[in-house]
Amino acid sequence: MPYFICTNCGTQFAESSEPLPQCTICAEEREFIAWDGQSWTTADELARTHRNVVSQEGSGLIGIGMEPTFAIGQRALLVRRPEGNVLWDCIPLLDESLAQLIEGIGGLSAIAISHPHYYASMVDWAERFDCPVLLHEADRKWVMRPSPAIEFWEGDNRELGADLTLIRCGGHFAGGTVLHWSSGADGRGVLLSGDIIYVAQDRQWVSFMYSFPNRIPLSADKVEQIVSQVEPYPFERIHGAWWDKTVSTDAKAAVRRSARRYIQHLRD
Repeated sequence: MPYFICTNCGTQFAESSEPLPQCTICAEEREFIAWDGQSWTTADELARTHRNVVSQEGSGLIGIGMEPTFAIGQRALLVRRPEGNVLWDCIPLLDESLAQLIEGIGGLSAIAISHPHYYASMVDWAERFDCPVLLHEADRKWVMRPSPAIEFWEGDNRELGADLTLIRCGGHFAGGTVLHWSSGADGRGVLLSGDIIYVAQDRQWVSFMYSFPNRIPLSADKVEQIVSQVEPYPFERIHGAWWDKTVSTDAKAAVRRSARRYIQHLRD
């Protein structure tokens, strides 16, 4: 039986003979059912219509996306490390040429994902590279394809070796997570943020939302919580969830001033 994938959000569901009438992720208020109705695909079908693309995002950092764009359109990031490569966030397609490329540079030691909108085909990836998927316990109910490969972690932080730390910020989802890479940007620090901390179009500011497509803002308290969670960590750069959504310099200051601006607009 196939593992159906929602074409609107890219989430892969558990094995079934028929797909659900509606995608559980899209039917919730942070997403939406596609205007032309619910539709589904499979990994095999995607492989016939799409391909993976890769791009160097920085020293030791590889972007992995899909062409043409699909569903939400995010790209994943692969952090290269001698002690084991880590994939940050996920996409629905893993084609054979990409799998061989990743295997050629050492495979994956772990997959970590910011929030449920990017769970995608995480189990396919975990099975191919024989590695765990690390998700925050607070978002357990949003896992649509359970697997022994999924490891749920609790609390506010989880270390992934000497230079990677998962930080639970909350906000967009209760378990919303960012990844701090202390060795990134030549030791000045990098934050991989998904859209928990959203890189704005001008790439000088960031933003914070409960729902991006439905324009539901976060409260001042939630925004302050996000900022306080990343405050202890130095980072010069932020890589968001899409190609070129990067705050290249002084990113920590951008988070601080963006939070002040956001909260001021809420209060006004």
